[in-house]
Amino acid sequence: MREGDARQGYAREGTIDQPTDEEFVDALPKVELHVHLEGSMRPQTLLTLARRHGVDDLPTDLDGVATFYEFRDFDHFIEVYLAAVRVLRDAGDFALLARETALGLAAQGVRYAEITFTPFLHIQRGVDADEVFAGVEQGRREAEEATGIQIRWITDIPGLPDMDLRPASEGTIEFALNHRESVIALGLGGPEVGVPRPQFAEVFTAARDAGLHRIPHGGETTGPRTIWDCLEYLHAERIGHGITACDDPALVDHLRAHRIPLEVCPTSNLRTGVVTDYSAHPLPRMIELGLPVSLNSDDPPMFGTTLRDEYLHALRSLGLTRRQVADLAAAGVDHSFAPAAVKEAIHADLATVVEGLSR
Repeated sequence: MREGDARQGYAREGTIDQPTDEEFVDALPKVELHVHLEGSMRPQTLLTLARRHGVDDLPTDLDGVATFYEFRDFDHFIEVYLAAVRVLRDAGDFALLARETALGLAAQGVRYAEITFTPFLHIQRGVDADEVFAGVEQGRREAEEATGIQIRWITDIPGLPDMDLRPASEGTIEFALNHRESVIALGLGGPEVGVPRPQFAEVFTAARDAGLHRIPHGGETTGPRTIWDCLEYLHAERIGHGITACDDPALVDHLRAHRIPLEVCPTSNLRTGVVTDYSAHPLPRMIELGLPVSLNSDDPPMFGTTLRDEYLHALRSLGLTRRQVADLAAAGVDHSFAPAAVKEAIHADLATVVEGLSR
C-alpha cells in the first residue's frame, strides 16, 4: 500500500462497534520523534544509579525521588534533568537507560523512534565517547531483539547560555559522524532565549554536507523568527516544537508548501508554561491550517506524561476527533527518517486499525 493510499483510508467510515478511547489509542501503531533519552530516566532508575555510584546529594528512597520528579517550574525541571545526566557514568548505565526507554516506548505501541540524546554533556564530564555510544547501542539492540522496536539516534547540541558553544557543537557533530551506523541527525536543544540560532550555522552546514539530517528546536518559547532562523541558517528538515508558527502567516505558508514538519509536545508546553492549559494549546489550530505536525512526549517522566497520554489528551483535552488523531499517528510515520519498508508496514497496520472509524 502506498503511503498516500494508507492515509486516505484513515478517514473512511465504518459500521463496526467503536472501541473506547484507551482501546483505540493502544491499538494505534505509533512513531515517536521528539523524546530525550536523559529526560526519559524513570525515578527508580535515577535511584538505582545514584546508589550504584554513591551519589549522596539526591533523595535516598523511591518516594523521595518521586517527589523530586514532580514538576514545579522550569528551573526545577533542569535540576532534575541534570541529576539524570550526572548519574550516568559508564556503558552499563547508558545501556540500562536506553533499554528501559525503548522497552517503555514499545509497550505503548511505538514501532519506530528517533531518540535525542546529548553526548557532549557526558563527554565534558570525562565519560569516554565510545563508552557512551557502546552503552546506548547495547540498550537499543537488546530492546529491538526483545520487542522489534527500531530506534535511531539524534545527537543534540546542548545550547545552554552559560556553555562554550563551539566545543559543544564540534564535539557533538564529531560524535555523530563517528557513529553513523545508528546516528541519523544533528539536533539543537536548550533554551531558545539568549541562544540565537544563526551562531550554529557552520556546524549545521557541515552536518548537511555530511548527509546528516537536521532537527533543531525552535518556536517553543520564542516567536516565529526562531523558526525562520532554523530554516535559513540551520537547513532544518524538521522543527522541534514550532508551536508559535501560527503567529506568522508567511511562515505557515512556507512550512505548508515545503512540508517542513513540526514535532508538537502538548504536555511539555503546558508544564513549561508556554501554554496555560490544554484548551489554549495551538495544535488544533495548526491542524486546521494544514501544518505538518506530529504528536510527541519530550521528557515523559519528568513532565508526568507518556506518549500514550499525549494521544489520550489529544482526544479528551484538545478536542480532536479519532480521525485527526489517527492522522497524527500517520504523520509521525511520514515525518520520520525510517526506511521505506518500515513506513509501509506501519501505514498498513494503521489502516487496518482505523478502518472502521466513523469519527
